[in-house]
Amino acid sequence: MLLASVGVGSVLAVTGHLPRSAGEVMPIPVQTVWLTLLICGGAIALAGIWWPGRLETGLRVEQAGVAMLGGGSGMYAVALIAVAGAQGIAAAGFVGAVALAGCWRALQILLDLRRVARAREVAPVPVLVEEDAGGRS
Repeated sequence: MLLASVGVGSVLAVTGHLPRSAGEVMPIPVQTVWLTLLICGGAIALAGIWWPGRLETGLRVEQAGVAMLGGGSGMYAVALIAVAGAQGIAAAGFVGAVALAGCWRALQILLDLRRVARAREVAPVPVLVEEDAGGRS
């Protein structure tokens, strides 16, 4: 889903061929925000998943990305219903599920980070100090 949002969003942005529902309902500035949320949300979430540093930092980066993707997907689901009405229910339902999944994942990360913070309060993790080549710390 994350790779697809980057790929599809990039193709739409480069070619300028937007779906009819987005073109009819969203003014150009809103289209720009929508495409930015799709592309950046997917890319940022992927960066968070593959974050090489601290786990908490990677989770926060992923959280920002999936929240952005959830927002962009929700925008498109609304546009689908606005243009297609009842005929767009299947497509809007799927895109809306992607939006809910992004928001759900962002909430999961928030709750996990809170649990980590509480666990640190109970049992603080010692900070390791590296020694330099001369044996000094």
